[in-house]
Amino acid sequence: MSIDAPGIRARNRAALEAEIKEVASRHLARDGAAGLSLRAMAREMKLSSSAIYRYVASRDELLTMLIVDAYDSLADAVEADVASVTGTGPRFRAIAHSMHAWALAHPHEYALLYGSPVPGYHAPAQQTNPPGTRVVHHLMEALSALATERSRPTPDARAHVAVASVMDEPEFAGVEIPPELVARGLASWNLLLGAISSEVFEQMGPDTVSDPGALFDLTVDLALGLVMGD
Repeated sequence: MSIDAPGIRARNRAALEAEIKEVASRHLARDGAAGLSLRAMAREMKLSSSAIYRYVASRDELLTMLIVDAYDSLADAVEADVASVTGTGPRFRAIAHSMHAWALAHPHEYALLYGSPVPGYHAPAQQTNPPGTRVVHHLMEALSALATERSRPTPDARAHVAVASVMDEPEFAGVEIPPELVARGLASWNLLLGAISSEVFEQMGPDTVSDPGALFDLTVDLALGLVMGD
């Protein structure tokens, strides 16, 4: 007697869950995260409302699924691009340019991760933090390498106060990165995200910058100089 693995019912469920995510992605692009509606999705999929709720319990659960998938997609792209890159500077640039390329190719998913918060939605940290920190871990590895390559930065009490809670995170256990360098890393991260968001959301208007790619290259150099202390 053969054993059907993973089984017809399991395969059918997996196929329907994949279809739900596909339809949700289209609705996300059309209506935005705040406009997602399971009932509207059910109508498009020719399902009853009760049927779709058997697979996705709520709009918030659907948002969480989409956020986790988007974080994983971004991290997969970054990890593929940095896999063969060595050296703090080259790795930092590879991370930045990979994030930039992914955001331009997936603007609606980027907006879900780094755009305005969805009213009434609170991401469950236990589910979203692991995929959401995958890219940050690569930045931390670059900072850790830099901490061993260069002399310790000049002590700055502001940095100790600013990143005290960050330094208590499990990811920093046993890692010797000076608070001053962590603060620089966070500042450079915010600079990169700000530049990417500005371009994706056209915050400076569609024609203000004649070559957005060149401007982003310059921004990456400035962010790297901030990290390196140049």
